[in-house]
Parts: sequence; C-alpha cells; structure tokens
Amino acid sequence: MPLPSISLQGCSFLDELNFFPGSSPAALTYVKENNEQIKVLSKRTYCPVLFQSQARLGVWHVTGERRRLRLMAVAVAWRLVSGRLLCGWGPLLCLLLGSLLALLLPLAGVEEQCCASLKGLALLRCQLWGNVLRSAVQSTSLSIPYTTFDLLPVRPKASAESEFEAKAALQQAIEMKKQGKREKAHKLLVHALNMNPEYVEALTELGTILEEQKDVIQADHLYTKALAISPCNEKALVSRDRTLPLVEEIDQRHFGIIDGKVRRLMSIPKGNSALRRVMEETYYHHIYHTVAIEGNTLTLSEIRHIIETRYAVPGKSLQEQSEVIGVDAAMKYINTTLLARVGSVAIGDILEIHRRVLGYTDPVEGGRLRTSQVFVGHHIPPHPRDLEHHMQELVQWLNSEEALNLHPVEFAALAHYKLVYVHPFVDGNGRTSRLLMNLILMKARYPPITIRKEQRAEYYAALDTANEGDVRPFIRFIAKCTEMTLDTLLIATTEHAVGLPGASHQPCPDCQQTIPIHN
Repeated sequence: MPLPSISLQGCSFLDELNFFPGSSPAALTYVKENNEQIKVLSKRTYCPVLFQSQARLGVWHVTGERRRLRLMAVAVAWRLVSGRLLCGWGPLLCLLLGSLLALLLPLAGVEEQCCASLKGLALLRCQLWGNVLRSAVQSTSLSIPYTTFDLLPVRPKASAESEFEAKAALQQAIEMKKQGKREKAHKLLVHALNMNPEYVEALTELGTILEEQKDVIQADHLYTKALAISPCNEKALVSRDRTLPLVEEIDQRHFGIIDGKVRRLMSIPKGNSALRRVMEETYYHHIYHTVAIEGNTLTLSEIRHIIETRYAVPGKSLQEQSEVIGVDAAMKYINTTLLARVGSVAIGDILEIHRRVLGYTDPVEGGRLRTSQVFVGHHIPPHPRDLEHHMQELVQWLNSEEALNLHPVEFAALAHYKLVYVHPFVDGNGRTSRLLMNLILMKARYPPITIRKEQRAEYYAALDTANEGDVRPFIRFIAKCTEMTLDTLLIATTEHAVGLPGASHQPCPDCQQTIPIHN
C-alpha cells in the first residue's frame, strides 16, 4: 500500500511531496514542481536526494520554509528506510541517518536565532549609550504597542545606481558645506534623499544644516527618522539628544496657547446667540469635511438639506448621501449617549460609533471587525486574528492613567492614530477615528475640531510619517487643526462676525423634496 501524501502548506515552490514504494527493490520518489515531475530518488539506493530544480544541486535558498521542508523529507525518508531495513546492515544505516538528522535539526532555527541576537545586541548597545532618548519634559512620542520590526512599513530598496548617486551627492554636499555654500549643500542633500530616502548619513547631515538654520523641529524629525532606520547610529543619537528637549518645549508652549484660546471660548455665555449659531454651522462643516476627505462630492448646502429634511438630492449618488446620514447618526450618538455617560471608553463604544457610520451604506460590516487582511499604502495593519487583542490594548490604553495625564490634544491625536493604525474595519476607519478623537476632546471640554478637505494631503502625509516611527508631526497637525477651529469660533462670535469660511445660508437649488433617504 502506498503511503499517504504529505501536504506542505505555505511552500510556494512545492505543491506536495509523495513517496511511492514500488514493487521493485528500488522505489521511486517524485517531487512535483511547476507542473513537472522530477525524479529525485536514485534507483540504486533508498536514500532520497532533493535537488533544486534550477541548478540541479543540493543547495537550497536560506529560508525557513525550505529548511523545514528538508527536515520533513529527511524525517519521512528515515522512517521509510528504517521500516524496510530492520535486519542486516539496516540498523547501522538508520543510525547514520539519525545522526545526520540530529546534525540538521539545530540548523532549522539558526537564521531566526541570529536575527533575534542581532536585535538584542542593537537594543543593548542603545541602552549602553545611556538614556539618550529620554525626554526632559513630558514626551509627545508614541510607543507603538506592536512589534516594531514586524509592522514598520516595507518600502522598496533603492537601486545600486540610486545609492551610488546618493553617496556622490552627499560627498558634494559635505564639500559645499565646508566652503560655506550651505544652500547648495542643502539642495544636494535633498537630492541624495530623493535617490535613497533611507540614507542615514544624508538624513543626519541635512538635520545638522537645518539645526544651524534654527529649524529645530524638522532637524529633530530627520534625526528620529534616521534612528528608526538605524537605531544605534551614534551621530543621530547625539544630535537627537540635543534637539529633543527643545522640541518638547516648543510643543508644550503650543499646547499652552491652545489652552488659553479654550478658556476664552469657555468664557462666552452659553446663551450667546452667535455662539449657538456658529456651533450649529460647525456641525454641518464637520460632516461636510469628514466625508469630503474620503472622496464624497456633495456640497455643504446639499449636506445641510439632507440632514435637515432627510430627503434625497436628485442626481446625486445615494451612496454618498447615505454616508452623510451615517456620520450624522454617529455624531448624535456621541452627543446624546457617550458624552452624557460617566465612565471609561469600551470596545463596544467604538463598534457602536462605526455601526452608525456604515449603518446606511454597509450595515453588514458596520460595527464588525474585519475578517480579511487589508493594506494601506506602505502600511500593513495587523492580521484579522490579532484585531481583538489590539483593540483590547487600545481600550486599555485609552483608560490608562498614562493617557489621561496627557494634554487633551495629544491624547486625542494619539487615540486617532492608534485606531487608524490598527485599521480594524473594512471601511470607515478614518471617519470613526476622527469621531473618537472628537469624543476625547469634547470630554475635556474642547470643541470638536474639523480637519478640512483642503488639508487632506497634509493629513495623510502626517499619518505616513507616524507610520515611519515619528508620531509627533501628526500630533502637531491635530494641534494646528484645533487652533484653527478655536480661531474660527472666536472670530465668528465677535460683534462683526461674517460666518464660517465656506458656509452658505442659501438653499440648495437642486434640492427638491422627492423621496426620503431614511426615516
């Protein structure tokens, strides 16, 4: 009877490995590769010899799967031979094969052990440098709660020609800098980074020039990016140790300015008619911009008509109009339920927000974690099987003392980023993240902020930068949006207010009362 086939799942180059003991003393073994049968067992021996089909040599690529496959093949062969040769010189041959297998087994994890050792040595060396990354004041950095080596974005490696050109540009830039031609050196370094964005030496050199030009924030960002690529680069470590306290001070000063404007807004009586009017207008603006960022083409007046009348706009996509109704429902849920409730944020609260966001466009997926892997640009979110664990970690962090002690803007920005980083839903992650951000701000007595559609490119660029290892530019972006919202509200409540930018009190010319979208 032939032995059952052994399924080798996950091997791209081998479909299956079968052993067919024949009627003759010389059994034949075949490996099925690329729809071709390749004989791999000599007719004069029972010992299978595995060949690489391209070179016909017993040399395999150094990968975990192929190494494990070799061990599986040797193990099965050992069992076959030991079963057939139980007498005579068979035990001696089995002993030899067993010794060979014992020598091969430790090699199965050599690559993984080496990688782990190198990572450990790198971290140890960083620690020996002595708390270089510790900030002097409250940090605005984010410790990603996932394995950094696994989840950092994978970018294509620069070609050899690009690397050579980048090195040449760096050498020219250094020479120009020595001659005092810093503007020329700056351009050459930018060109070097265009050729090779992960050129650590060019990043640190450009950071040095920017630091000399008093652009400390951008210089610190370049040092941070260099450390994300090469965590123990000595020049980047020393430079960032020098700039980090200055950047922290600048960030905290900006938060202080925002707090002052919040106090000014809170000093306006709640019964102020101008404040009520502008807050109502802000509500429509927020819905308009949050769906426009995702590509919705409805105008502000059309969105106002849909929300106020619940009637469809003729000639416009019902999908887009349903998106508006969904965001409106989620915002009302936050205002009437979550803000009025005292207590911590739960996973169910986030799912309920998302269920309303997608409730009118995709009710099946609304409020449900995704079950398939998604890819967002260069960012690879966690696998679906890990989503529940990551969501639990997120909620635990949202309710932790560490998060609650952060500045409200920083807390809200990090919550936004952490949720969109996990990307737990098939669709609606951005809208849900922005709503969670505003929930945190409103709990801290801040007004809900608006990320305008004109800021879409800057918004996504800040998220990409955060995915690369530096979340502070995203926090600064949210702080800027917060200040813009506060300025708009304060200006609109003055004696000579003219309304919000882009607001229109004219009725939608094409909005006819046809059929209601939803009850």
